[in-house]
Amino acid sequence: MLPFKTLIQIDKNGKLPVYQQVANRLVGLIQEGLLKPGLYLPGSRVLAEQLMLHRKTVIAAYDELISQDWLVAVPRKGVMVAVNLPDIKPRSFSAGASPYNTSAAFSFRAVSSVQTPAAAAGTLVINDGFPDARIAPLNAWVRECRAVIDSPRYHRSLMYGSGTGTETLRREMQRYLSDTRGLRISVSNLMITRGAQMAIYLAASLIIKPGDEVIVGSPDYFLADLCFEQLGARLQRVPVDEEGIDVDAVEQLCSTRKIKMLYLIPHHHHPTTVTLSAARRMKLLEIIRRHKLPVIEDDYDYDFHYNSAPILPLASADHGGNVIYIGSFTKSLGLSVRIGFMVATPDFIEQATGLRKLMDIRGDNLSELALANLLADGTIERHLKKSNKVYKERRDLLCTQLTTRLGKAVQFTIPSGGMALWLRFAKKYPLAKIAAKAQSMGLHMSNGAQYCYGSAAQNGLRFGFASLNAREIHAVVNILEQLTTGS
Repeated sequence: MLPFKTLIQIDKNGKLPVYQQVANRLVGLIQEGLLKPGLYLPGSRVLAEQLMLHRKTVIAAYDELISQDWLVAVPRKGVMVAVNLPDIKPRSFSAGASPYNTSAAFSFRAVSSVQTPAAAAGTLVINDGFPDARIAPLNAWVRECRAVIDSPRYHRSLMYGSGTGTETLRREMQRYLSDTRGLRISVSNLMITRGAQMAIYLAASLIIKPGDEVIVGSPDYFLADLCFEQLGARLQRVPVDEEGIDVDAVEQLCSTRKIKMLYLIPHHHHPTTVTLSAARRMKLLEIIRRHKLPVIEDDYDYDFHYNSAPILPLASADHGGNVIYIGSFTKSLGLSVRIGFMVATPDFIEQATGLRKLMDIRGDNLSELALANLLADGTIERHLKKSNKVYKERRDLLCTQLTTRLGKAVQFTIPSGGMALWLRFAKKYPLAKIAAKAQSMGLHMSNGAQYCYGSAAQNGLRFGFASLNAREIHAVVNILEQLTTGS
């Protein structure tokens, strides 16, 4: 018998369960050729004694490998290494070069994009405005995922689901959106999506046909613009100033052209972070009702506000059923959990669900049920209160640092909410050159290209402050100071 005690090393403090460690090592021994196909392994009791483990642990390891076809249970004989092992390398039909090492031999539709290079590991990053994953409620998230998995009915959730989202989460969302945003909705008005971007694409796909004219801001959220153009829309760009989108220009276009849809971000406009003024909001609602204008209202970071109560979305007012309200919990949670939502009339939600099923049959039931529990027990509300306090402190620190150390080299307005400020550099400091030099100093930042897609050059970028702690903010501003003052 092989000396399994020395061949299989167990770390009882490791992250992997002990049975999985045993199973993984047995696979390794098979792959290394020490355990040959057809060889019988020691009985579970014998191997357990050698490894000083409980017999049930060895049985679990054997069962795991039997389910993976590495081992075979032979009645009245024991457990044998499978003759036909699952780890088989298929033979190629030809010994030549791979047919995929070339361009496609057929034509296909190209997708427009704006390049946003990824940051190198270990560098400081000025991002677009993301939460700090270090303060995310990870423990609570894991706890609720475990609770869902351990529930007696979870197997049903794995087998069945709705493209609209789990009803449990939609019920909690109905309450949450009513309490926080004043939305008067029912469960039939709600659809859960994999992030806000999916919701934007689904909504636009149902409205836009090739050649349709769509109003967007200038500048605007570039991924939304690319989405509409991919669907064949012709974009009519309307200026965005310190009061938000120019509503008079919107009205002029609606009166003179056949406008199919309006896309806007009234709360914290992307990229400039400005909020649509009250006067413009009232006029815009009247325009929407009068022209029966379909509107996608993107409210990607409504939950983050610092100075006063946030302004309620257009969707909470009388819009005649024309506003499709879209948001996300990705930024609220600060996790890589892709959960967004769409609020619209029941007939629109029904069609959006049907379209979603053509590319994504249903959502992630585990994540949706876990989020529902976190909403129900108040974890999300407590996390947002904590995050708002932390992010406000970081916003204030960054604004003070920029004012005192960069002076006239930059220009910005302190945002009332969100996770980024709109930072514009003086003309003598071209952002493309600043970004290139910053990269060599260990700071990854945008060169601003994505923020002027389809619009005039801005020489500015969104400076995400939420994900940077105090030390990192000082380090980032120190680099920018060197690049703008030569000190």
